[in-house]
Amino acid sequence: MKRLFSLSALTFLSVGLIAAQTQWRTDKSHSQIKFTVTHMLVSEVDGIFKDYDIAVASTNDDFSDASIEATIKSASINTENERRDNDLRSDNFFNSEQFPEIKFKSTLFEKVGEKQYKIHGDLTIRDVTRKVAFDATNTGTLKTSRGLLSGWKAELTINRFDYGLKYNRAIETGGLAVSQDVKITVTLRLNKPNA
Repeated sequence: MKRLFSLSALTFLSVGLIAAQTQWRTDKSHSQIKFTVTHMLVSEVDGIFKDYDIAVASTNDDFSDASIEATIKSASINTENERRDNDLRSDNFFNSEQFPEIKFKSTLFEKVGEKQYKIHGDLTIRDVTRKVAFDATNTGTLKTSRGLLSGWKAELTINRFDYGLKYNRAIETGGLAVSQDVKITVTLRLNKPNA
């Protein structure tokens, strides 16, 4: 009987915690996942991922205990150049056929300033998982007649070789045609509808 009571109490507590969490919806029409690399040492190339899902949950209004899970379809890469996009989907880079998803799961949402955060977590590309930390800023939260809006910008620079994105053609003057460092910029608008 005591065991049954403990199990019931645990179930009630778990349901209460889930209910207390706020689930935010990503407004994709005002959000973007972008990457930037240096090309031929003198210019930058930007690309975006068009197909992704991001789930954000928190119990505190200041997001200090928030959690994030993101899944990106690597084949949805778009740099406005079909030939380049096909190369990015190939084994030179993402190998989208074998590794269709890029994933991020937060492990700690750390508030480091009034609107500044460190979002620690595991980033997986081509089935290689590494610990990373995004520098994030809450660009504002607004109450509207339909609910709350919250804006975010998060940035991270990774070494693509760490994840098996192996293309490494050198140019005549030295250096790589495509830089090893890739800057990832995520801009999000999150919605919390009125209950």
